[in-house]
Amino acid sequence: MSTPPDEHRVSLPLDDATARSLRVGDRVLLSGIVYTARDAAHRRMVDTLERGEPLPIPLEGQVIYYVGPSPARPGEIIGSAGPTTSTRMDSFTPTLLRHGLKGMIGKGSRSAAVRQALEESGAVYFVTVGGAAALIARRIKDVELIAYPDLGTEAIYRLRVEDFPAVVANDCFGGDLYESGKAAFRREEAANAND
Repeated sequence: MSTPPDEHRVSLPLDDATARSLRVGDRVLLSGIVYTARDAAHRRMVDTLERGEPLPIPLEGQVIYYVGPSPARPGEIIGSAGPTTSTRMDSFTPTLLRHGLKGMIGKGSRSAAVRQALEESGAVYFVTVGGAAALIARRIKDVELIAYPDLGTEAIYRLRVEDFPAVVANDCFGGDLYESGKAAFRREEAANAND
């Protein structure tokens, strides 16, 4: 499959050079391993780090997808797997970034503290389409339960993804897709008011 000129094929896990090559608005097709985690799993991971204990997943260069996939139907490896709202993880994210996390996938904007931590750690935040969970699930080729099975669908899973579609919403240079989108709208609105 050829990649349109404004799309980037990105192999996971992320290395520094790849993370630093991405800019706000870049469309990417992610292939490789991502881990799932939502707020309950994030709380446990941060508590584990604060106790000085090892995490159940490696963080160095990894990408976490903010998703709680629904149970798979017979013959499928995963159910719907759409992103959850990323702000739910904002209080935990800077700690995980300091420990090597290189990227996150979710939906919605991030806090100022997370944006600052992305710059400091050379990491990137991707967004993917909410409301297209069944379509996104087709890009997931393998699923393995890794940790916290008592959390059910919010446990940590290891996913192998292939050409998973996303957009860079925050890069490691301070770029913010949501803020630039608002600014562009204000400029257009002002221009239209002057016509």
